[in-house]
Order: sequence, then structure tokens, then C-alpha cells
Amino acid sequence: MLGISIYPYKENIDETLLYIETAAKYGFKRVFTNLLMVESGKEKSVIENLKIAILHARKFDMEVILDLNPAVFEQLGISYQDLTYFKKMGATGIRLDSTFDGLIESLITFDDTNLDLEVNISNDTYYLENVISYEPNRKRIIGCHNFYPQRFTGLDYDYFIKCSEKYKKLGLRTAAFVSSQTADHGPHDYTDGLCTLEMHRDMPIEVQAKHFIAVGLIDDIIVANAYASKEELRALSKIRTDQIELDVEFSKGVSLLEKEIITENQHFNRGDINSYSIRSTYVKLKYGKCDIPDNNSHDLVKFGDITLGNNSFGQYRGEVNIVKQEMPNKGHEKNVVAKVTKENQFLIQYIKPWTKFRFREAE
Repeated sequence: MLGISIYPYKENIDETLLYIETAAKYGFKRVFTNLLMVESGKEKSVIENLKIAILHARKFDMEVILDLNPAVFEQLGISYQDLTYFKKMGATGIRLDSTFDGLIESLITFDDTNLDLEVNISNDTYYLENVISYEPNRKRIIGCHNFYPQRFTGLDYDYFIKCSEKYKKLGLRTAAFVSSQTADHGPHDYTDGLCTLEMHRDMPIEVQAKHFIAVGLIDDIIVANAYASKEELRALSKIRTDQIELDVEFSKGVSLLEKEIITENQHFNRGDINSYSIRSTYVKLKYGKCDIPDNNSHDLVKFGDITLGNNSFGQYRGEVNIVKQEMPNKGHEKNVVAKVTKENQFLIQYIKPWTKFRFREAE
């Protein structure tokens, strides 16, 4: 599921409503916002705008998660024993940026409002195990990583994997944030991009999302800063969320049949893997008797090349490979039909035995 973030206390409400409509048009189904930055004395005006925005999102059947902490309950004079206030605002769930004691969280999951409880999963602690020890309604607990406005403070990849695996094993639906390269603000005064993973900070937004999909541990991907451009929302809406999809640039003179084999078929890696190539062999059952003449073959094939077995390759005619390391092609049995784009090449490492994947021609 794809989502956006809104901050009506910093944004023009009309622009916010238009942004929600645009995102909904492109299939986005989640909205993240928060009450953490509400200044004392301005609660009424902020909450009025926030309610307008949330109810507008609900018109498009979008989930809306409100980021809170215990101090917000105190500031607004609200008891954790009655979440009606947030339900009336239109929220479908609340996120706790910091924690209570575990028992309170468990009680929140049984609140009559049926609001989901979203917990912070960027911490390698036993917090969720503590909550679970108090027998919560697990069906109403979801998880979301943090985002980081300061450069060089986003999560390291290995730590992100460790945390995500931990919470995924506990059965949580998970979410993480990607950063728009055109948006200029978030909830805080200072923002140098907003991302969960530091390595994502300067990547195109759709590549960030494709990385999360390739990793396979994140269910929902949310744009953290506002406003992402229409082009970015469109780019996100066009990616596959069910499997790895590699953008490719086709070689000059590639045939229509070669393009069809690459882009119009489901591919998967063989289980008996090797260190030289990813082998999509199932397609040759369909194309193994087709005429595939020698076309753009080379003495060497290189990392990221996509090759297709041609007429001279016997029983391997029609087999598709992604090259993982340079190797000879002296017999010119393999046509170099395309190359994985530079920005997508790091995703090749996530194709494991039996991994399903697709190719898409780069725009």
C-alpha cells in the first residue's frame, strides 16, 4: 500500500486537500500526519484544519494514522481510556512516537473506537514483546519505522533489516518512509529530506520504493515529506508492489520479439543458482522454437547485461539471463538485448533462488 504525509499546520489547507485528491487519484491509500508539533495556544486552529484534511482523505477511503505521544494526551486533556476525540477527527489509527508501559497500549487495542495502534519499529528493543505480554488485540497493532530529517542520521541498512525482520516475525503489518526529491518540508523546522534508510536520501523516489519491495519486509510505503510532485506520485503508482521489477534500457536494433520476451513475461530465477548469472529458463518453453537470429552479441557480457539465447544456442535458445559478473560469449550464442539501468542495478542482488521478477522499459 502507498501513502502520503500531510502537515496542515504548516500547509495551505486548500493545497493539502488538492494533494490528497491527487494522491488518491494515483491509488494511494494511506495518510500519515501528527499532533506532535502543535504549539500551546494554537491547538484549536491546527486541529480544525487537521480534521478537514483527515475527513477529506476518508472520502477517498484512505487510512489516516495520527502520530501522538503521551504528552499530546496531556496537552489536549484526553484520556487514553477514551479515544473518541481522534475517532471524531476521522483517524483510523494512532501512532505512538514514544511509549506508555505496555498495559496501556494493550488496553488501547480494545478501545471501542476500533482505532489501530501503530508502534515504532525503528527500535531494537523488547517493547512489542512487553505489549504482547499484556494480551492486546493483535489484529489492531501495526508497525511503522521512523523518518529522519537530518542527513546522516537515517537508519543503517543492516539495522533496518534486523528491526524489520524482528517485527515481521511477530506478525506486524509494517511501513517505512521514502523521501520526495521535490518536497520542501515535513513536520519540523529543519528538513534535509525525510527517509527511513539513510542510503535512500538522494535516490529517485521510485527507486527507494523498489528497494523496500525487493527487501520484502515492508508492506506500506509512505512519502514522508510534502508535497511530492505529480510526477513522483505517478512514478510510485506505476511500480509493481508484488515483486522486483527492474528498469532496463534496450540495445539498439533489438527486435520486437526480443522485447516481448523480456517485458511481457513472468521471470523467475532457477533454484540451482550460480555466481555468474540469473537464469530465467521457463520462458524458453514458450520461445525455444522461435527464430532468434544473432543480434548484438559480443565477445564479453558484463554485469547488468540482459542476454537472450539465440538460434545457435541449441536447447538454450530463448533463455534469458541477467549477468552478475563479466564472462565470455565467444560463440556469440547470447544476444545482449538490454541492460539494467544504473539506478536499478543494486536490486539485482535481491534476486534469490526462485525469486519472481519482471522487466520494464525505462522511460
